[in-house]
Amino acid sequence: MPLNLLKTYPQLLEMGHLEVHQRYQSLQGVFKRDIEDNSGLNFRSKTIRPIKGEEPAMVILLRHLTTEEIEEVDENGLKYPKRIFEMDRSQRLHWVRYHLEEKKKVNMEVFSVEERDQKNRKDIIRTYIYDVDQKYIIVLDPQRTQQDYYLITAYYLNKDYGEKKIKKLMKRRLPELH
Repeated sequence: MPLNLLKTYPQLLEMGHLEVHQRYQSLQGVFKRDIEDNSGLNFRSKTIRPIKGEEPAMVILLRHLTTEEIEEVDENGLKYPKRIFEMDRSQRLHWVRYHLEEKKKVNMEVFSVEERDQKNRKDIIRTYIYDVDQKYIIVLDPQRTQQDYYLITAYYLNKDYGEKKIKKLMKRRLPELH
């Protein structure tokens, strides 16, 4: 588990051999070091903040960075969202800080786009950091004051539709970064 604290971009964290509680401890250690206990974490001089919700903000953020949302169907046929562990996101958890600090300079796309928030049914502006070589995305929401960002999620584009969706978003990029 401590070996994962030594991993650097573009290496992947080692998760496959760990039991569930060991995996969580390892991910939590990387998360605490890179995000939770890193008061200086920012992107282009704007502070990175976790999203707020019914649980502690850092719990929500770690979940979003290591799980994906799937649609489940209950015995009555009703659909509901459920988050499950996602290996590709988790193995790349230590890439979040690396990209927010903009250590990689080539084959990176950073852009803002206006899109429809399906849950709240309103238009929002999101900022994306896209590592073209590694097919990795970080999603930020600018705060209303435009002073800071909320870190929404980060994920590996391992789904067939992933790159197509990002390329469509890039075509609609706003002239300035928000």
